[in-house]
Amino acid sequence: MEQQVVETWIFAHGTFWALVPPIVAILLALITKEAYSSLFCGVVMGALFISQGSFPAFLDAVFKDGMIKQVSDPWNVGILFFLVILGTMVALMNKSGGSAAFGNWAKTHIKSKVGAQVATICLGILIFVDDYFNCLTVGSVMRPVTDKFKVSHEKLSYLIDSTAAPICIIAPISSWAAAVTGFVDGEDGLGLFVKAIPYNFYALLTIVALFAIVLMKVDFGPMKKFENAEQMIDEKMKDIAPAEGKGGILDLVFPIISLIIFCFIGLIYTGGFFSSGEAHKGFVDAFGASDASVGLVLGSFAALTFTIAWYLTRRVLKLRKCLECLPEGFKAMVPAILILVLAWSLKGVTDTLGAKDFVAGLIAGSASTFMNLMPAIIFLIAVFLAFATGTSWGTFGILIPIVVAAFSGIDYNLMIISISACMAGAVCGDHISPISDTTIMASAGAECNHVNHVNTQLPYALAVASVSFVSYIIAGFTRSAVLSLVVGVIFIIGGLFAVKMICWKNEAVQK
Repeated sequence: MEQQVVETWIFAHGTFWALVPPIVAILLALITKEAYSSLFCGVVMGALFISQGSFPAFLDAVFKDGMIKQVSDPWNVGILFFLVILGTMVALMNKSGGSAAFGNWAKTHIKSKVGAQVATICLGILIFVDDYFNCLTVGSVMRPVTDKFKVSHEKLSYLIDSTAAPICIIAPISSWAAAVTGFVDGEDGLGLFVKAIPYNFYALLTIVALFAIVLMKVDFGPMKKFENAEQMIDEKMKDIAPAEGKGGILDLVFPIISLIIFCFIGLIYTGGFFSSGEAHKGFVDAFGASDASVGLVLGSFAALTFTIAWYLTRRVLKLRKCLECLPEGFKAMVPAILILVLAWSLKGVTDTLGAKDFVAGLIAGSASTFMNLMPAIIFLIAVFLAFATGTSWGTFGILIPIVVAAFSGIDYNLMIISISACMAGAVCGDHISPISDTTIMASAGAECNHVNHVNTQLPYALAVASVSFVSYIIAGFTRSAVLSLVVGVIFIIGGLFAVKMICWKNEAVQK
């Protein structure tokens, strides 16, 4: 029995077969529009590759070394706690009447559907500390506003998702910057991160595309159907539970502000900022050494405690009503938690099969042959790997050390561009992957069907990815961030203008 497992390991490890289970899961999700069974099928397929005929090994791969191991992982447990606490805070803000009051205030100050979407984008840009925190906070704050202006939940989830990872990856003070710097050995990690920002074309062009799509009022692909379905939006608004308290705007604003402040403090606390003696770290070093999972749990729990105390002091809600929000928040997050557990299990199977070794060999073998094209090639590989595995941080960990080793001491500028291409590709793949944590949380934050979010976002993200690929080809030969970015912006604006003209012509023909 053991001999069979060893032979299977040799056959599958470090080969393209390692990427087959997540690819199958993604294709099934897109075809069936059902995430749970698709992810589970991917886990089962990976387990079959690992066990190859051994039933006990198969059961271990699915459950013991799969789901149970992933659910018991300290990092993942922290994220689950964070989700439940945020779900509870959202329930509290809704029950207190704070969300309704903010929605009524926003309706008088935000005059249009475009204004509601721009406000969502701006809030997403301002919350740059962490992508998980961004997705759920922006969703809970802006959903009542966008609902009033009949912005579909699919469009809201796209706006949230596009201002989560793409913003964090160009923010030097973020959990993502901390992760990237940790993968760079022998170099100034934070310095490289800052120098790579102008070359992070996917992130920068995504922001350009967001504002252009909203201001030009351009929708295409599956998104257009949902944005035109006003009756569907009205039905969703009817499902919102009425507020039980008589809270005002401050009953939403103060909890959100406390959440931001306490989470920020929690992050630097875990990095050693408040430690004494030799364990003490400066602000930048503490942020770089922070544990996002623990820091966000500490910060969100402190914010939850503050929120309950705030409501009790103002007599907005009684203690019994506040405590009722805990199971309500948990129930609201169950779909996201279930998808996350399955996605983590699939990632665990993929790691066991050695996907990172396969990709590492792929890049190492082509680095010297296509030097000027390497940024574009690395971008594509990072997109594919992050898409298939659903993790951008894992993609950083695989590709960045390879890039540094390949270009360090040979071509410093090309190393910077290639590191940026790795980060941009990882964010792009994470952005479009149905099994990505951030994609799942964007769906949860907007209360959108997960597969609908993936289908409607895909054409938008792929359009920006295509332009980013061209920009990396230009950057590889010119080494110019400005020229490459300008060409990308022209392509984005020109492409959206062409789509708008085509839509006008089609509408004219139908009339």
